Order: sequence, then C-alpha cells, then structure tokens
Amino acid sequence: MVEFALIVPLFVLMLVGLFDAGRAVYAFNTIQNASREAVRLGIVDQNNGVIQAEAVAAAVGLGIQPADVTVTIRQGDFATGGTGTCAASPDIGCVMEVTVNYNYVAATPLVGNLMGTIAMTGQTRQPIERAFQSP
Repeated sequence: MVEFALIVPLFVLMLVGLFDAGRAVYAFNTIQNASREAVRLGIVDQNNGVIQAEAVAAAVGLGIQPADVTVTIRQGDFATGGTGTCAASPDIGCVMEVTVNYNYVAATPLVGNLMGTIAMTGQTRQPIERAFQSP
C-alpha cells in the first residue's frame, strides 16, 4: 500500500505529461499545416486578408487570430527566402512567405508550471505562380 501511494503520483504526472506532449505535437503540426495551406492560396491570390483567413481556418481548434499570421512577399531567390520586398503588385517569381505564430500552454497546471509557455512558429515559402489579388 505504501509503495502504491508513493508511485501513483509520479505515474499520473508522467501520464498527464505525455498527454500534454501529444497536444504540443498536435499544435505544432497544425500550425505547420496552416502555413502550408495559406501559402498554397497565396501563390495564386496575393490578398493578405484572404491568406490570413485561410491560415486561421486551417488552424482549427488552436484559436489562431489573423494577427498571428504574417504574410511577406519577397523579391529574389526562392532557396534563400528572397532578399528584399517585392513590388506592390508582385510578379511571378517573387517568393510568398507565410508565418503562423502560436504560444502553446499545457492543459494541466502542474505540467504547465514545469514546461511554461512554448512559442511555436510555422513558416512556409513558395514562388508566386500567378499575379492576382481578389477583391
């Protein structure tokens, strides 16, 4: 009985910690997917509001806001991410970059106090395929 009373709190803490670690992996994968979905839309439609709305819609369940999504259109080499900003009406070949930021907080208070807040960032770059801005 004594051994059981000593081991159960540690076992429960490990179990809850694994649960929160799984949620963290889910959150990271979700923001990565949100940035991919948004950049796929952005390479054919360069309307920032539409791109941000796509990222918010793809990040289901995380509470991402449009302010958490950064859309940048760069001029230059795709591999390096571009060097400067592209013109107001971007040309084909400019680089569309979408960054989604999220602060993960563990669901359980004890694990949350141990881990703290984890800042996560999902970023994707693709060359623009069509110059178009929806109204």
